[in-house]
Amino acid sequence: MIPLSRSALVWPDWPDLPVSVGALATSRDGGVSVGPYADGKGGGGLNLGLHVNDAPDAVAANRAALQAWLPGRPAWIAQVHGAAVVDAATVGPGQPVRTGDASISTAPGVVCAILTADCLPVLFADLDGKVVGAAHAGWRGLAGGVLGETVRAMRTAGAGEITAWMGPAIGPEAFEVGADVVAAFVEALPGEATRACFTDLHARPGKYLADMFTLARLMLARDGVERVHGGGLCTASAPERFYSYRRDGVTGRQASLIWLK
Repeated sequence: MIPLSRSALVWPDWPDLPVSVGALATSRDGGVSVGPYADGKGGGGLNLGLHVNDAPDAVAANRAALQAWLPGRPAWIAQVHGAAVVDAATVGPGQPVRTGDASISTAPGVVCAILTADCLPVLFADLDGKVVGAAHAGWRGLAGGVLGETVRAMRTAGAGEITAWMGPAIGPEAFEVGADVVAAFVEALPGEATRACFTDLHARPGKYLADMFTLARLMLARDGVERVHGGGLCTASAPERFYSYRRDGVTGRQASLIWLK
């Protein structure tokens, strides 16, 4: 197994992350996957998704390399662009596959994990360092309330004030959407601030550029989460750093992970 270097990982700029919490995200660097799953620079890629037709042994090797940086096995869930939240402690070998788009944990060493390739990963921690969570927020899940459901699940589990970090996702200059997406968000969160997250593409009537980072901040503020960091890494505009489904079609998946130490 090739060791995964620290520089291949994304370390959150998250000033109020409790010292009892660990968090990181991956890029496409540092693995063994080839073809469209490679690193974009002539080397092996760190694809972590088993569902994208990459060689299973390559994904297994990539996951093993990532494991060296983690205190426990990632709780990989079956993501469906919904809003269901699962307990990460119930995910793993010998357990039924859990379907959802977010997970939370209150147990040290249990790693919440989300796979993305343009969708927005959001990591959460309460300031007391007792509860953590991770959410997969594509536009459907974001409009459908996955962030709020994660916050509610964390509060039910005992979380106090919550801080969040937004990982790599397709940015506001690259995410083209139709009027249906605009309508879904305006319905979910009415107001001028929501509509302002969509820039009309006048040369293409009915098409808009969507700012998922700002939409997520608005959603989180509605649910009482004002401490929000990250949101500056665009997957689509960084082909030598991140996988992007919108950019490449056939591609790998990167992960965002969080745990209690």
